[in-house]
Amino acid sequence: MKKQQIGACVLAFFVIVGTACKKDPPPQPDVVDAGTHATLTPAVPAGNGAHGKELVLSFQCNRCHDGTGHPAADSGKHCVHCHEDIIEGRFKAPEASMTRWIPRVKDIQYAPSLTAMDKRVTRAFIEDYLLQPSPHFRPGLVQSMPRLALTVADARDIAAYLHPEADAPKVAAQPGDKVADLDLGRKVLDGKGCGSCHTMTGTAALVVSPIPVTLAQKDFAKAKALAPDLRFTRDRTTAASVSTWLKSPKAMKSDSVMPDIPLTDAEIAAATAYIMKADVAALQPKLVPARLPVLTRKVTYEEVDKKVFHRTCWHCHSEPDYAIGDGGPGNSGGLGFKPRGLNLVSYEGMTAGMVDDKGERSSVFAKEKDETPVMVRALINRYAEEAGGPTGEHRGMPLGYPALSLEEIQLVESWIAQGRPRG
Repeated sequence: MKKQQIGACVLAFFVIVGTACKKDPPPQPDVVDAGTHATLTPAVPAGNGAHGKELVLSFQCNRCHDGTGHPAADSGKHCVHCHEDIIEGRFKAPEASMTRWIPRVKDIQYAPSLTAMDKRVTRAFIEDYLLQPSPHFRPGLVQSMPRLALTVADARDIAAYLHPEADAPKVAAQPGDKVADLDLGRKVLDGKGCGSCHTMTGTAALVVSPIPVTLAQKDFAKAKALAPDLRFTRDRTTAASVSTWLKSPKAMKSDSVMPDIPLTDAEIAAATAYIMKADVAALQPKLVPARLPVLTRKVTYEEVDKKVFHRTCWHCHSEPDYAIGDGGPGNSGGLGFKPRGLNLVSYEGMTAGMVDDKGERSSVFAKEKDETPVMVRALINRYAEEAGGPTGEHRGMPLGYPALSLEEIQLVESWIAQGRPRG
């Protein structure tokens, strides 16, 4: 087993079911039976679910997620399963390699399954999230959903596959509609262990109380990592779904990592009301940081390769031998992307450039109108994606990973500015 084979299993393209948090959601109306009051929003347009199922496979969602309706990718190419095998000692590799890999993958070993999406979130939410993913929804996860090469029609078809029934119209609250006790709802969240896993941004911090059920440490760690920020629940689902979930998560989603918490009907109603209607403080927008000035000291290829290219970029832009036969999606294609032929394993491979949409070779060091090299622009754009803003034609890199540090981007930009010295 070659040590380079870790390349394929460290592809952290974690497609998370979350919400774009670039701005505060508008106040949500009470959810009542459809037809009782005036309709506020129309149903989401229908999509082609059969085509959506094909897209889920072509975008290789099964390399990260269970519950896709397709067989899981082989263990060596399934990002999450591979990481789990490394951490639990099942991956066959030299002990020295395992020791080096475990710290790198221990925080990127979870991805939520897509089981029962139609019961847990709205179709409109799935479509919106696919088009503009955000890493903020699950604060316990290091991973973030990559911005895939999806059209609006693609996102609609995938949403129709994962959520076959169209969303019920939202309806306005009317005078006399009964509202559960929000104070009781807060007491339920604080007293039933919810704060042990969840946050609710914009409210006072949830109390970290004991979970009233027995949960193995391994299961608790996974549940905490996948626990969503409750603030955004109202953006992605309905009060009815929340109530059903609180009654029994596992009845709604068979592979749920959240345990069934003993709650009375009154407690469920109150907790649902608090999650869906409690006042929350305004979110502060996430800003794209300014780049650091280029370094005046000499920067060599050896340094930037060790600290950036060979530590992160080569996972997706490598030779076949480094990625169990496929070279990574940034080289030979994958995850719905065309083959770009960009090999960052060696100096020669990097300077050979990439294949553009016209099928011609182009340099990743070419400068844009503002003199920013294309490679640097891609690294900066990852910050813009994380902030929920536009990025233009260049997708943020590293795909599906947190943005590189400003110091790492500074190193890359300084090396390019100095003429890309080899030694």
